[in-house]
Amino acid sequence: MVTVLDRSAPLAGRPRHPEKVGRPDSPVQRKPDWIRVRAPGSPVYNETRAIVREHGLVTVCEEAGCPNIGECWSKKHATFMIMGDTCTRACAFCNVRTGMPGPLDPAEPEKVADAVAKLGLTHVVITSVDRDDLADGGAQHFVEVVHAIRRRSPDTTIELLTPDFLRKPGAVAKVVAAGPDVFNHNLETVPSKYLTVRPGARYFHSLRLLQEVKELDPLMFTKSGIMVGLGETRNEVLQLMDDLRSANVDFLTIGQYLQPSRKHHPVVSFITPREFAAYETIAYAKGFLLVSASPLTRSSHHAGEDFARLRAARAAGRG
Repeated sequence: MVTVLDRSAPLAGRPRHPEKVGRPDSPVQRKPDWIRVRAPGSPVYNETRAIVREHGLVTVCEEAGCPNIGECWSKKHATFMIMGDTCTRACAFCNVRTGMPGPLDPAEPEKVADAVAKLGLTHVVITSVDRDDLADGGAQHFVEVVHAIRRRSPDTTIELLTPDFLRKPGAVAKVVAAGPDVFNHNLETVPSKYLTVRPGARYFHSLRLLQEVKELDPLMFTKSGIMVGLGETRNEVLQLMDDLRSANVDFLTIGQYLQPSRKHHPVVSFITPREFAAYETIAYAKGFLLVSASPLTRSSHHAGEDFARLRAARAAGRG
């Protein structure tokens, strides 16, 4: 069965999600048979965890309660979440702590670079919390992390999974100029669900962000992902695919939404593996270079292997 780490204990008496405390509980549905993963705990998993702890780093694998943590960390594939563990947004689906973050750690870029080198990563995914409190949304911090990794591990390819930098002019251009190999920004859900699922974000702003990346660097790989099972319709998902293709996005990920707690948005439906396969077939027909669609698909799951497939697809003239 899926293992979701319990990281909901209050910090210094403060709940993890203060904005959700007063919400009525939503029942947590029993997961279907096709959503099963092994519990983490292999020797390599423990080694990965030790390196993360040694450097005082945060991972989205833990903070978001990713079901794939056992598999990924057993391969030393950790996704680092920079700029702290507290997000200024309060999305209804997310398990990351919400509130007012602390100051940036100026040593964090070097800590991340050192951990990347110790883990021997050939491809690394760097994401972050939303930092609406910062003038540039944390764009410069992303740049410094990229530069630190390049200095320490010049052959490591870098994938950035960024926030939307809403009302932060110039932030996207700054991050693109740093030269990541993949620029990822998730739409998360269809536009009709934004007010309830992602209230602090704007669908067409996120779409425009992805389009802007391609305008700034047409050769940079772009990627976006959504969750299904939040009450969206099939036609809405197909329209979202068209919207992403209009922005020339190369890679689409589609995964099942899993409810972190009774205070989070409920799972409306569990999408079957057959339905995921149909979405994948349709997405390829619409022109995506690469598609990953399955119940356990997540943005950074198999990211290194997928990046190799992206490059091969482009080299074969498919995009």
